[in-house]
Amino acid sequence: MRRFVVLLAGAGLLMALTILLSGCTLGASEQGNPQTLPPIVTDEPLPSPLTFQNTTRIDASGRQIVTNPEHILVLVNKTRNLPPDFVPADLVAPQVPFPFTAHEPRRFMRATAALALEQLFAAAHAEGLHPYALSGFRSFERQAAIFAAQVARVGEIEANRTVARAGQSEHQTGLAMDITSREVGFTLTVSFGATREGQWLAANSHRFGFIIRYPQGKEHITGYSYEPWHIRYVGTEVAELLFTRNLTLEEYFQQQYGFGIN
Repeated sequence: MRRFVVLLAGAGLLMALTILLSGCTLGASEQGNPQTLPPIVTDEPLPSPLTFQNTTRIDASGRQIVTNPEHILVLVNKTRNLPPDFVPADLVAPQVPFPFTAHEPRRFMRATAALALEQLFAAAHAEGLHPYALSGFRSFERQAAIFAAQVARVGEIEANRTVARAGQSEHQTGLAMDITSREVGFTLTVSFGATREGQWLAANSHRFGFIIRYPQGKEHITGYSYEPWHIRYVGTEVAELLFTRNLTLEEYFQQQYGFGIN
């Protein structure tokens, strides 16, 4: 089983916990306020680490299921699946503009990410920009329906490049939000990256703890095509490091902690 190391600090206290093979998640104190224990990023060996042993388990069908879905740095991709019944306990609707009025689940994010998104939008508005949030949380079932519809439209091979399968979507973590603008008709399109809002998002989202999760030129690593609209909350320290070094979340775990990217 792969292993990676994260050092967390909070309230002047270094905590060392071990996530065991039994598949337990992080403790209640960390789930309730992820920002109180921000990752300490360093190029030196980490003393007294919080060690994650067995952050996935293998289910009956042979899939890897992550056992720490509520962690702020949970890694979800084509090989690391969320539990089908996982729904974050702290979902709230960020007070930012949406291009629709319905009170739908896609308005929601985890509380810490929602607050950070509000701060991001406030900064964008202060510079005369007008981004809109389009899609946040999605359940396992909703993602399954979206993937099936995309397969029917473009075929499974193409759908697998552009849409996550159920259990492999960051939207289920409650830490991701898709951003759009009036200029692109409130759609999700690569051309958003060339708009003022898209360019600002790429250059500034890390200041608020977000990353462009599926950047251009990293498709062979993330497994997905370029998505300038998809931002993922990881906290300001990690977001700053990824932005500065031009890393994906997979590369971060591989380079920082020797954790395999698959």
